[in-house]
Amino acid sequence: GTSELGNDDDEAIGIDEVEIDFLFGFGNVTGEIHLDNGGGGNGSFREMTNPGHDEGEEADRHTINNDQIGVEQAHITYDVGNGFSVQIGKYGSALGFEREDPAGLYTYSRAYGGALGSKFNLGNVDDDANVGEGIAVSYSADDYTVRISLEDHESADLDDDSLDTEVTISYTGIDNLSVTAGLQSGNGDDVGDTVSINAAYTAGKALLAMEYTEAEEASGVAGSTDAEGYLVLGHYEVSDKLGVAIRYSEIDPDSGSAGEFDQITFAPNYAITDNLLGILEFSDGEIDEDTDFESITLELTLTF
Repeated sequence: GTSELGNDDDEAIGIDEVEIDFLFGFGNVTGEIHLDNGGGGNGSFREMTNPGHDEGEEADRHTINNDQIGVEQAHITYDVGNGFSVQIGKYGSALGFEREDPAGLYTYSRAYGGALGSKFNLGNVDDDANVGEGIAVSYSADDYTVRISLEDHESADLDDDSLDTEVTISYTGIDNLSVTAGLQSGNGDDVGDTVSINAAYTAGKALLAMEYTEAEEASGVAGSTDAEGYLVLGHYEVSDKLGVAIRYSEIDPDSGSAGEFDQITFAPNYAITDNLLGILEFSDGEIDEDTDFESITLELTLTF
C-alpha cells in the first residue's frame, strides 16, 4: 500500500494480522479463545489513516511487533435457558457497526481516525481500550437482545476503581433491518459516557448502514473534550465475487479542532477463491483541519 500524510509519503508491504480462533462447546457451555499478533502489521496502513500529529512532524505509526502473539479474547458462555446467558472472561464491546476483526470489514481501514479514533472504533478488539475483562448477562427474544456487561481493563486493580458498565439493545423485528444501541459508562479508569446507535438495512444486493456515536470527555487530545462521530456506508454486490463499498466518516469535537477527522473511502472487493478475499481501498481525508492524507491499499485476507 501507499499513503501520503501531509508532506510524508510512505510505501510498504507486510502482514497486517495473523489470528487463530479456537471454538469449543460442551452442552450448555461454549467458549472462544482468539490468539493474534496485535493487528499492527509491518506497513501499519490501518494506523496510517489514524495519525494525530501536525503536518511536517514524523508520523506516529503505532507499529506493533508481529512476532508477539497474545490473547485477544478468551471467554466462556453458559446458556442458562429461557433466553438468558452469562458470559465470563475477556471480550470486546457489543457496540459499533464495524465488528471486531479485519476479516469482517467491508473496507481495509476503520471508519474513525485521528487522536480520538480509539474512542469511536468501538468494535475494534485489536485496540486494548475496547476490550474488557468481566461478566456479561444477556437475554434474547424473537426480535431483540438485551446485554449488560460489568467489566474493567486487563490487570486493573479492583481495589482502586469501580467496574465499567455497558448496556446494549439489539432489534431485528423489521425485515432486512437491524438496529443496535447502547451506553458505555466509564466508572473505572475510563472517564465519561459513550452513547452509540447503528442501523443496517439490506435491499436485495445493496446494504445501507449508518452509525452515530457521542462521547463525553473523550481522551486523546490535550485534556478531554466531548465529541460526536458518525459514518454512512453503502455496499453493493455486483456479482457473486465482486462487491463495492463506499463510506464517509467524521469526528466533530465540541470545542476546537484538536481531534477533528473526516474520511471518504472507496473499496471494491473481489473473492479470488472461497477462502481468499482481496480489497483495493482508496481513502482521502483530513485531520485537525490542517493535515490532509491519502492512501491506496491492497489487502489480501486468507481465512480457513
